[in-house]
Amino acid sequence: QVQLVESGGGLVQPGGSLRLSCAASVNAFSINAMGWYRQAPGKQRELVAAINSGGSTNYADSVKGRFTISRDNAKNTVYLQMNRLKPEDTAVYYCNAGLVRGPYENNYWGQGTQVTVSS
Repeated sequence: QVQLVESGGGLVQPGGSLRLSCAASVNAFSINAMGWYRQAPGKQRELVAAINSGGSTNYADSVKGRFTISRDNAKNTVYLQMNRLKPEDTAVYYCNAGLVRGPYENNYWGQGTQVTVSS
């Protein structure tokens, strides 16, 4: 049984901040990398930020310096702190986690949370 539950989305003005959370409920799996993707209407889903099990991070160029990804392994939770938000950040944000059992890894997705940046 695997569940990724996201929270923290909402409506915010340009320049504002939001903090997204994704809590993973897993059984008999180890969590490898976790990340955040986003998809705006009419566009492809794109990687926003990722963090591996060792804490190394990777960001899309469009969010570098504004967003910070972090994780709490004890809580099986990944966060995305979003600062200085822009209208072009508006999208549905999806949590992703790589779950490992034995020699195999599969990716799982959260249901998505809406982020809207507008005056």
